[in-house]
Amino acid sequence: MTNIAICAPARAITRDHATALQELVAAEFPDHSVTFHDQCFERMGHFAGDDLTRLTGFLDCANDPAFDAVWFARGGYGSNRIAEAAISRLNASAKSKTYVGFSDCGYLLGALYRAGIGQCAHGSMPISARSERGAEAVRRVLRWLSGDNSGLEPSLDGTTPTAAFNLITLAMLAKTPMMPDLTGHIVMVEEVSEQLYAIDRVFFALAGSLPRLAGLRLGAVTDIPENDIPFGQDEEEVAKFWCARAGIPYLGRAEIGHTASNRVVPFGLAGPAAAS
Repeated sequence: MTNIAICAPARAITRDHATALQELVAAEFPDHSVTFHDQCFERMGHFAGDDLTRLTGFLDCANDPAFDAVWFARGGYGSNRIAEAAISRLNASAKSKTYVGFSDCGYLLGALYRAGIGQCAHGSMPISARSERGAEAVRRVLRWLSGDNSGLEPSLDGTTPTAAFNLITLAMLAKTPMMPDLTGHIVMVEEVSEQLYAIDRVFFALAGSLPRLAGLRLGAVTDIPENDIPFGQDEEEVAKFWCARAGIPYLGRAEIGHTASNRVVPFGLAGPAAAS
């Protein structure tokens, strides 16, 4: 049995979201159990409770030896506000766990990876379980937690360390105490709901701050608002331009992002979850 704790470091979910995942797990993954921390349903403005509430929810899940994995309920915004404080309060039990999420929760994944705590993985989150297409993305995570690697990003070769981030999240992490050393990694990035000029601007910032990478892959860039005038380059042309400027090999596309095809990307070398 893999015991999975779910907390919400950023925005809240509803009881309906929790029920959808619980029903899916009960029907299809009897070797897993999922436990939602009550903090997932708290609300304070934009957030799933204030910073202390969200920090406490995460620590309760990560430090509890009864759980094998911590799965972040959803993204949005807010995990950056608790990530640095969280790392300093983790105990020995936290170091053996698997941590799964993406988007805004990349702040926590980055901080955990920098500190060498557990197995971090980019993967879809419980909020997606309510729709059939989203549920398939959730199944990929649950299969991976069972030791089934069929839902991994296809380009992973098992020999080159890899990490995956939302593009703006990675740019905000850079040059902070939470930024992991990505030297020699293949870095995969994705984005949602940002204009092309903003994507270009973020690549500009990263081109001057990333270390020597083994390469970059571009995931899905979705729901791009229209510029008032055409930008003149699409998202892949932007990525290729800044990779060339920074001397980073551009390796093509990746199947990650805010889509139903979002794949699992373990940080470091691809392999089974720490909890399996």
